[in-house]
Amino acid sequence: MVALWNEIISRAEDEKRSFLMEHECKELLVREGISTNSILVANSLDEAIEFSQRIGYPVVLKVLSPEVIHKSDLGGVKLNLKSAAEVELAYKEIISAFSNNKLAGVAVQKMVPPGLEAIVGVSTDPAFGPVLMFGLGGIFVEVLKDISFRVLPVTEPDIDEMLKEIRGYNLLQGFRGTAVDLPALKDLLLKVSALVIKHPEIKELELNPVFLYPKGNMAVDARIFLRQPDTENLGVYRKEAKGCLENLFYPSSLAVLGASDKPGKLGWNVFHNLLSHRFPGKLYPVNINAKTIQGVAAYSRIDEIEEPVDAAIILVPVAHTLQAFEECCKKGIKMIVIESAGFAETGESGESIEKGLKRLAEKYDCRFVGPNCSGIINTHHNMVQSIGAVGELRKGNIGLIVQAGVYAAGMLWGMRHIMDFAVVATIGNKADINETDILEYLGEDNNVEVICMYLEDVKSGRRFVDVAREITPGKPIIVLKSGRTEAGKKAVSSHTASLAGNDTIYDAAFRQAGIIRARDNDHMFGLARAFSRQPLPLGEGVLVISYTGSLGVAAADALSLNGMKPAELDTEISQQLRKILPAYVGCNNPVDFTFDMNAEQVRKTIEIGLRSKEISSVIVILQAEILDSYVKEFKKIDFQGKPILSCVPCKEFAMNEVIELEQSGIPVYSTPEEAAEVLSTMYRYGASVKRN
Repeated sequence: MVALWNEIISRAEDEKRSFLMEHECKELLVREGISTNSILVANSLDEAIEFSQRIGYPVVLKVLSPEVIHKSDLGGVKLNLKSAAEVELAYKEIISAFSNNKLAGVAVQKMVPPGLEAIVGVSTDPAFGPVLMFGLGGIFVEVLKDISFRVLPVTEPDIDEMLKEIRGYNLLQGFRGTAVDLPALKDLLLKVSALVIKHPEIKELELNPVFLYPKGNMAVDARIFLRQPDTENLGVYRKEAKGCLENLFYPSSLAVLGASDKPGKLGWNVFHNLLSHRFPGKLYPVNINAKTIQGVAAYSRIDEIEEPVDAAIILVPVAHTLQAFEECCKKGIKMIVIESAGFAETGESGESIEKGLKRLAEKYDCRFVGPNCSGIINTHHNMVQSIGAVGELRKGNIGLIVQAGVYAAGMLWGMRHIMDFAVVATIGNKADINETDILEYLGEDNNVEVICMYLEDVKSGRRFVDVAREITPGKPIIVLKSGRTEAGKKAVSSHTASLAGNDTIYDAAFRQAGIIRARDNDHMFGLARAFSRQPLPLGEGVLVISYTGSLGVAAADALSLNGMKPAELDTEISQQLRKILPAYVGCNNPVDFTFDMNAEQVRKTIEIGLRSKEISSVIVILQAEILDSYVKEFKKIDFQGKPILSCVPCKEFAMNEVIELEQSGIPVYSTPEEAAEVLSTMYRYGASVKRN
């Protein structure tokens, strides 16, 4: 196989081709055990007729040329030829149509019987490298875009999920007399994955159509496009930072270059945050113009510090960053956070300085976060490096990874009232340490139980999927990915690549890794509040409590649409509820108290419901105008390992009470649909973890 591959690649290189001709593709496929209709290459009319008779009619003729990629569009494919006369006419038409092209011959193939038509392909994504695509052919792929993707390499469970995702999955299982050999189809997808992993020169591969039969399958047409692996280093693994991140998140000493004694300066904010949050280690402010910084003895240069330093924060102007960085490296500091801005995000001059930082890091074997970030916050180490002034933070269990430092600082100002963070890590331009490095570390930090990520892109995408996949069975990862409209910006040569939009690949990669994708900020933080404070529902039955029937119905609808349902109330539960409910309402689920509902009634109803085996969780819809009365009652409830989520319409007008209820452990949402969606996401996550 290797010798054949090298021979074909060399031939393509000699002819300056970036693609393989069909007969070359099929030679490779056959060697990989992939079923395809064989090709005989005719270099004359007599050979075309002889080969057709040898194969047996009907046959197909196709042009073979190093200058022709899209044969069908140019009249280079002649189908269903049933006699020597038809072969002769087709051969002459092909030769005439391509008289100005260099020809390698005319392919003669057996016309294979039709089956259920499918498309199998591989394209190369800038973030994730090679990705596998599967879809049903014809209208399913052309109009409905009924396709699914997975980052290579794939496993058999990946393929199972991939096939089930397409809307035409019932056709694969057998519909109105059709039948498909599913084991053979899965084997085909695994072999395609293995072929591309084995040969990184493959940029795009397409088998279209593939006919699926009751027994086996057949790749009828094939295309392979090539790239230079040495110049397109896409989706690959990179040097890991896991071993050195302890000094990033739990340093025993910190130097702050650019620390300031002037309020309003970023250097003042960072150093003040470290002091006011009682950083437990030694602090070394470095400022050439100051003897002390905020009451702490300062140093004019980093090398004046006699003791070893675990980590450094750089806040000096961009023009002085390279010098400051190298001085830290010479001091022996192996972990550096660069909060200064003005690098690659500003243009060529800044990008040049950023590249200089990377060269220095490699030279001195040190690692760095940023530049253009807002540092690291670790509430369990009383460490706040943020460039924004940060008030009191409670020790929490949420890890937040963000590219945008100002975004993190702004969100933290408000979210700290209703969310408790363990770590907030900003990575800025991620010139060195990236989101996957931080993700891997937080996956093993026992203080972090839920991980949220705000990402604009992903580096080393294949490693990102692998790392996330290891973490998600134990900790939910919730990702908000911006830039969802990047699809179609790059030129593509195959149908597969044209279907593989950037955001489509991110969706597939997140599913493959078990990641929960958030639509927007409210959705991400809404999910995080529930996952971080509530147990996972163990069943689909939900008790819905409301003060108005319309909102109860809305909750029931949303649950049903998201794979859950209002639980059936057994006789015992119903009898207990009748003692609490007003006489003029029915005893149903959703439980509608009408506007007469009060906090004690709701508490008792929840406690009754939690005792039922049919009820795995609770959604309670509360009146904003008397929300304060619920907080005290809810603190008495024994959750019994079951989640409780609340909905408060118009909650923005009762924020003090909302914050108090959130801090008691019960997430608050604006609509019953939000609460139902969050609860259903928790249920699906728990079910997937249990399956795995």
